[in-house]
Amino acid sequence: MWISFPFCSMYAVAVVGNCGLLYLIRYEDSLHRTMYYFLVMLSLTDLVMCTTTIPKALCIFWFHLKEISFNECPVQMFFIYTSTGMESGVLMLMALDRYVAICYPLCYSTILTNPVIAKVGLATFLRVVLLVIPLTFHHQEATLP
Repeated sequence: MWISFPFCSMYAVAVVGNCGLLYLIRYEDSLHRTMYYFLVMLSLTDLVMCTTTIPKALCIFWFHLKEISFNECPVQMFFIYTSTGMESGVLMLMALDRYVAICYPLCYSTILTNPVIAKVGLATFLRVVLLVIPLTFHHQEATLP
């Protein structure tokens, strides 16, 4: 029971911090730049990861609900794997952003435009989803009796 309080407080801090960051970037016009769009992607990924794992852990600690249904397992596994893959993909995009800013400073604003950022973000998401879906279905078929 005592271990649930640090989990709950860390979850609350993660949700409030990420939502605060999203709010700040949304309503502050000076933050509508490339690097901050990647921070938005990273923040959304972190929100999905936290919301996928921590509420179930809190249900186990507080309500002793130690079972997960057969259909919930692949769904939770899909979101955990997808958010983990998205996190590494967004970190790679952030590194690419810094590479372009350092190596091509005069062409930075013409290379990384908003449509380009949207396309690489969508491509990263689709790459992860297309890699995770077969893994999820394979795991589900392997556990059938």
